[in-house]
Amino acid sequence: MRSWLFAPGDSEKKMGKAIASPADIALLDLEDSVSPENKPAARAMVAEQIAASDNAARLWVRINPISTADCISDLAAIIPARPGGVFLPKAEGAADITQLHHYLTALEAANGIPQGRTLIAALVTETAAAMFRTGEYAGNYPGKTRLVAMSWGAEDLSSALGAREQRGPDGEYSHTYEMARSLCLIGASAAGVAPIETVQPEFRDLEALERRAKSVRAQGFRGMLAIHPAQVDPINAAFTPSAEELAHARAVVQAFADHPGAGVVALDGAMLDRPHLALAQRLLAEASAAQVK
Repeated sequence: MRSWLFAPGDSEKKMGKAIASPADIALLDLEDSVSPENKPAARAMVAEQIAASDNAARLWVRINPISTADCISDLAAIIPARPGGVFLPKAEGAADITQLHHYLTALEAANGIPQGRTLIAALVTETAAAMFRTGEYAGNYPGKTRLVAMSWGAEDLSSALGAREQRGPDGEYSHTYEMARSLCLIGASAAGVAPIETVQPEFRDLEALERRAKSVRAQGFRGMLAIHPAQVDPINAAFTPSAEELAHARAVVQAFADHPGAGVVALDGAMLDRPHLALAQRLLAEASAAQVK
């Protein structure tokens, strides 16, 4: 789940490009990129794309917010086609995940789909209220096992706040949006799901994208949203462990294996404790899941 590429659900051409891209997740959109009058037709087009795919597990759909009638219409149209998951915008806590879980459970049962098969990712900072609830996703609630990723967004949040600027003179996000990013990262970590970085709107500046992707990966993010196919390769590269990283991680694991019960070991002139071992083990597990050697 390194790269999540958006494509408007009312554009067969753009959906086709997203599906054909090397993105880990092709994210077919029924929310912001589709006008209200085009949503009925877009639902049918998205369902057709998923049904025709030989790898529908990597085709996800961003539905409309849980509080809207459009959400139900979206789900009724797409779940019979068996997408890999749904991306819930403007989520405001665990109760929204539970409500979506109940909808999915009913639709899976009605369509002969195994219970719990449809996964959930949530955008968790798009409203003011949502900012106070990012810790709820770590709780014990119906639908938690479906939740596999959390992301954040600046565009809808700035609209909700009435803010005219998101970034400072240096191009970096201002405090409020950096706080949203941090709350997403911490909330996802507490919930045991993947934190996913938000989009970079300047899709032609691939060098800036590469720098940002590497930076947020170092902070703990596991992937990033994309709005253009050209962004996918830099994102995939940034979130793929290098050979040097893997070699170091294996050396850390081996160093602790050579000293059973040790809380601290020495490696390459540095003292490493148990948190270093946990990071190394996580890196190797992620690489194994992504089949990186």
